[in-house]
Amino acid sequence: MPVTMRDVARRAGVSVKTVSNVVNEFPHVSPATRDRVLAAISDLGYQMNFSARNLSLGRTGMITLAVPEMRLPYFAELADEVIVAAAERGYTVLVERTGGVRDRELEALTSDRRRMTDGLIFSPLGLRPADAHRLEVDYPLVLLGERALHGSVHHVAMGNVAGARAATEHLLQRGRRRIAVIGSYDERGAGAGSLRTQGFTGALADAGIEHDPRRTGEALEWTRTTGAEAMRRVLDSGVEVDAVYGLNDVLALGAMRVLFERGLRVPEDVAVAGFDDIEDGRFSAPSLTTVQPGRDEIARTAVWLLVDRITRGLSAGSNGRELVVAPELMVRESTGGETLPA
Repeated sequence: MPVTMRDVARRAGVSVKTVSNVVNEFPHVSPATRDRVLAAISDLGYQMNFSARNLSLGRTGMITLAVPEMRLPYFAELADEVIVAAAERGYTVLVERTGGVRDRELEALTSDRRRMTDGLIFSPLGLRPADAHRLEVDYPLVLLGERALHGSVHHVAMGNVAGARAATEHLLQRGRRRIAVIGSYDERGAGAGSLRTQGFTGALADAGIEHDPRRTGEALEWTRTTGAEAMRRVLDSGVEVDAVYGLNDVLALGAMRVLFERGLRVPEDVAVAGFDDIEDGRFSAPSLTTVQPGRDEIARTAVWLLVDRITRGLSAGSNGRELVVAPELMVRESTGGETLPA
């Protein structure tokens, strides 16, 4: 016979009403009681009817994830993590692509499509500080990424500066002093490129090394092609290079291909590191040293914050929280690390 809510209540030592409150995510249940009920649900294999729950609460059971690009491996893998985390909470995810264009990002915030879902996880690239007031919306919203727009919106960020600094310090510890950076942005900005560039130049400055501008390969789009083109420009300038830091993994992989074409060995002649820990980098030859930004934790934290806003209402805990997920350096073959299992 299927397990019932009454069976769960009996196992947890609570009333059926309390089990119902936990299943429906009502906030007025103590953490200890909630944990006891959830443990009983897990032990007995009780299957919660999310459709019935959402119908009774006037919800759709769906959330939206809006990201700049699905072609970039980082966002594709992030979307997968969000889908998994949301499914564990009984939600389906609708994914939208904005292209990182300001007008399309503003449209994503204001579209009538927002009424089709219960909340939005939003990774903006094109919005400006002056757009902060546009985030004062009447539905649950969580921001992802680097541009911390102040207000009452929860924001989950990765440690871009710390991660880039760790990767650069690792190259320095490997004895590399002529380090090129691929994908550099204006250091004064607040986007991923600017913040990662800050980490890179900060590590060089602390080591007493002045960065030669000829070792900067600009790439406005972060793809293998633009990474390769930027690497060619750096090498064609005649400047010596003994290491390359790509502001993301696909830039680094594009640069690594050009090094191979020019007869330069990785890591013997030129060490290479990236950022994002995408799957392609784990299987490249040599495997790519990179920064793991905590993608799984970013996804789970964002879903948790959004569902909390959905269940408790917008007025509960109205002050926005900014949570920064700590990055981790993953040393692999491209900087002389050991061959590690993918």
